[in-house]
Amino acid sequence: MRWLNTAVIVVLVAGILIFAFQNLQSVTVSFLGLRITAPLAVHILIVYVVGMATGGSAWGLVRWALRKSKRT
Repeated sequence: MRWLNTAVIVVLVAGILIFAFQNLQSVTVSFLGLRITAPLAVHILIVYVVGMATGGSAWGLVRWALRKSKRT
């Protein structure tokens, strides 16, 4: 099973690296008056990290609310 997990991780990392190296051209993104010019892969990485942070926070808030409602 360990080899299967390692193989899946290697395939995913290879796919991400291929995507990043094929999308090195700069892209400009505007949001609320801010302009960021960076490679497309960097923009996607930023959105992914922000999504992880907000998703984790939202999930934590829901779990906290559920625990609080069970106590009452």
